[in-house]
Amino acid sequence: MQPIQFRVTCESSNTWARLGELKTPHGVIETPVFMPVGTQASVKAMSPRELVEVGAHIILSNTYHLYLRPGHELIDRAGGLHDFMGWNRSILTDSGGFQVFSLADLRKISEEGVAFRSHLDGSSHFISPEVSMEIQMALGADIAMAFDECAPYPADYSYTKESTELTSRWARRCQAAHTREDQALFGIVQGGMYTDLRRQSADDLVSLDFPGYGIGGLSVGEPKELMYDLLEVTVPHLPKDKPRYLMGVGSPDCLLEGVSRGIDMFDCVLPTRIARHGTVFTKNGPLTVRNAAYSEDFAPLDPGCDCYACQNFSRGYIRHLLRSNEILGVRLTTIHNLRFILRLMENIRRSIAQDTLPELRASFLEEYNQGHI
Repeated sequence: MQPIQFRVTCESSNTWARLGELKTPHGVIETPVFMPVGTQASVKAMSPRELVEVGAHIILSNTYHLYLRPGHELIDRAGGLHDFMGWNRSILTDSGGFQVFSLADLRKISEEGVAFRSHLDGSSHFISPEVSMEIQMALGADIAMAFDECAPYPADYSYTKESTELTSRWARRCQAAHTREDQALFGIVQGGMYTDLRRQSADDLVSLDFPGYGIGGLSVGEPKELMYDLLEVTVPHLPKDKPRYLMGVGSPDCLLEGVSRGIDMFDCVLPTRIARHGTVFTKNGPLTVRNAAYSEDFAPLDPGCDCYACQNFSRGYIRHLLRSNEILGVRLTTIHNLRFILRLMENIRRSIAQDTLPELRASFLEEYNQGHI
């Protein structure tokens, strides 16, 4: 029996969007879904209880960072990632590939794997497909990701072709090395910005019959319209009965556009990262609450929002906290941003069920693109 089960429960009549139900060993997740990022076994500024309160059912943790600190062996001895961090809902771990390849001058890629130096202390390390599987099996997340190479943007055709083919070979090695029966392993489609390589990668990965598929190597600096075009090329080559995961994407507009093109799962550090810098999502676009203009603004961050921050505190108070470097300020902006995104996903799911997604997309974006308020 597969460690996860996925079924499509409803399809949009005028987009590629669909509702789904993803069952893991730690619960049932309604899709499309956004996964908050808990890089180091913690979603920054949030407790597990607060994650439940904002509506999170699955989070992402980072293989590369947990391998370096505190180490996957220690987490394994603690009973796995769920017990270690006190989170009893679902977890997905990325493969470490994106983080390793983002090191640029600190790593060297070969057929066998990637040799790199730690960004923490300069120590030497090596991750191969087999090592990535060893780490992720020790972490014990519900879903693990195959080790891949994420080609940079821009990259020429020859390099991207070699990289895409390497990712396919590594995917086969990951499958051979992955033996944990209560953990699903997803493949990752690459191919850079080239439509034929995207199709080739999707076909290669589908032939290996993974229980789900990530789409990697997008949102790496290319124009959004190009990303949308590549999704329209890639998604038709993926199985309809398996989840599709667009990696590293989480702005409100991209969530709406991605869902409309058949994506079921998303993750991104954007909501938590901008929160730490004093910027919050609102229905009228991002608002930088640190700005002096909000010092005597006693309205909620986003009128109508049901999060703890908006129900209890004003922009002026939260600005004061941020300017005073009080920890509560960052916690409140983070709670708000995650709830904003997760509530958007709830509204998206409702609109798919009612077959009104194009109307939601048009009305939301018209208001959101007004800019700062």
